[in-house]
Amino acid sequence: MAYIERYNKNPILKPNPKNSFENHSVFNACPIALDRKKIGLVYRAMEENQTVDGHELNLSSIGYAESTDYLNFKKRKQLIAPKEEWERFGCEDPRITKINGKYFIFYTALSKYPFCAEGIKIGVGVTKDFKRIKKHPVTCFNSKAMTLFPKKIGKKLVALLSVHTDCPPAKTCIAYFDKEEDIWSPAYWSKWYHSIYNNILPLEKGDGNLVEIGAPPIRTKHGWLLIYANIRNYYIAGPKTFGIDAVLLDLKNPKKIIGGLEDPLLVPFEDYELNGKVPNVIFPTGTILKGDDLFIYYGAADTTVCVARASLKDLLRDILEKKLVSFERYNKNPILEPSSRNAWEAKAVFNPAAVYLNKRNHIVYRAMSHDNTSVLGYASSKDGFRIDKRLPYPIYTPREHFEEKTSENGLSGCEDPRITKFNDKLYMTYTAFNGKIARVALTSIKADDFAKQKWNFKKPILISPPNVYNKNCVLFPEKVKRKYVFLHRGDGKNIWIDFVSSLSFKKEKYLGGRILLETRQDKWDSLKIGAAAAPIKTDQGWLLFYHGVSETSRYYRVGAVLLDLTNPKKVIARMSTPLLSPRMLYEEEGQVGNVVFPCNAVLRKNKIFLYYGGADSVVCVATISFKKLMKALLKEKII
Repeated sequence: MAYIERYNKNPILKPNPKNSFENHSVFNACPIALDRKKIGLVYRAMEENQTVDGHELNLSSIGYAESTDYLNFKKRKQLIAPKEEWERFGCEDPRITKINGKYFIFYTALSKYPFCAEGIKIGVGVTKDFKRIKKHPVTCFNSKAMTLFPKKIGKKLVALLSVHTDCPPAKTCIAYFDKEEDIWSPAYWSKWYHSIYNNILPLEKGDGNLVEIGAPPIRTKHGWLLIYANIRNYYIAGPKTFGIDAVLLDLKNPKKIIGGLEDPLLVPFEDYELNGKVPNVIFPTGTILKGDDLFIYYGAADTTVCVARASLKDLLRDILEKKLVSFERYNKNPILEPSSRNAWEAKAVFNPAAVYLNKRNHIVYRAMSHDNTSVLGYASSKDGFRIDKRLPYPIYTPREHFEEKTSENGLSGCEDPRITKFNDKLYMTYTAFNGKIARVALTSIKADDFAKQKWNFKKPILISPPNVYNKNCVLFPEKVKRKYVFLHRGDGKNIWIDFVSSLSFKKEKYLGGRILLETRQDKWDSLKIGAAAAPIKTDQGWLLFYHGVSETSRYYRVGAVLLDLTNPKKVIARMSTPLLSPRMLYEEEGQVGNVVFPCNAVLRKNKIFLYYGGADSVVCVATISFKKLMKALLKEKII
């Protein structure tokens, strides 16, 4: 962890009873360099018992002070008072950035009381001299904590902001402006809001947490350093923990996260952080850099302004030691959607298998009709992204009693296929469901027939025990110690491994085995996990993608593990963070919201194509560098 120390004379700014505008509390401050020797500080100032429109409240405004040593501030004054209709119940938590010779001071503007989501938005004050300030309402939706990057990126002004903080799920977002006036243009924000899912910065760390933009980003040679607030258990039961976090964003594309810290830089510890107007709170809103010293300014217990100092070099080293890797979505997702022309796939298409044959990615996807019967459809792509062939009929339909419908409009059929190429055959496992019990079925087809679209699949057999709910079964692409190897969910919760002597299952009859991988408490995969794709053989081990479901949010995410080549019962490494999480509209809204569910991955040269279902409704694809993934995975070896 990067070395960080609190200033031994904290707090550096306390309420001043002589100034009525700040006699209750002062906190959440943001500094700005005025010249080589002097800095200015904007901060949230709160006044005791003011009456506004007949309501008595502690009214917030924006204060201002100056310093020559970063720690002692003088010339305190009220800079922005809540005088406009759209801010009349308070101006909170300012962030200040200088660009194009102007200072932009963003703050949370409160227009309604009692406070509610629709009355909490963003305002901005623009000034050149801290005397004449022109104010504008900015957003037209619930939002707060906005800050501007201190330099243009690709000739555009760029800002970060927190959206829907008060009507969750909250989102951390990015906005690009062609000109200054776009910042407060209702037309701009209306258009931006309609494409909000293309503007998300995925900072969230854990379910039930609230992330808020902290300080304006700092440009370093390695990327944009963002110090922000991560509040654990904000939306769920349990003790809330306010922490200060750090993340590094790509210099040219700040929507791309380079890396971050596993643990917070600071959590409440000192008496002035644990006790105050709102106990147990630290909240970062500003930073300033002096040589290698990074000064982080934060509010303590919503009462005072404090500062901590960290080594920038050490902090960047800690972040870069564990660079973040994640799947990159295809920008034209979904690649397959339901078709009203075909009744068998009119309701949903999702959870696809995929295999690479004859220089094409072949996709076998689950399709659902309006009577809730699942069949398997076919599509293919030469480049792995664009679908250039899609058949108008299903290639595999329910044919056995264990997958046929037992009640009108009840769920039934062939679900969630996984395909493994084994020598000259393709073996397909899938979930056979009759509306009562889900079991694993196995069938096969010659690879040459499949490529020629001769759909003569062999008669399926059930390979999981009766009266046991079993799903998510994958077959390894080669034998290990003369045995076929399967992964499946033998207990409805964990990933099991089993070794069988024959794919006819005449000797073993059904899958059994032992637990290979278990859920992890308090992590993204705490409720249940399942194998997502047939393992990929690498020089370092068997690469396995799996899906995990959180106990708190019930979100489906994707992670990876590495298994030993000669003894796949041994887990070599396991990613601590997910590689893909639902955040796009097509993943958040559908038959089952907040789901990314892959059933196969294809390795082509150095790129892995992951095909997955979004919200149980559409088919999507995302890619990741094989080399970068393996490098990151090997850093998380299990000792």
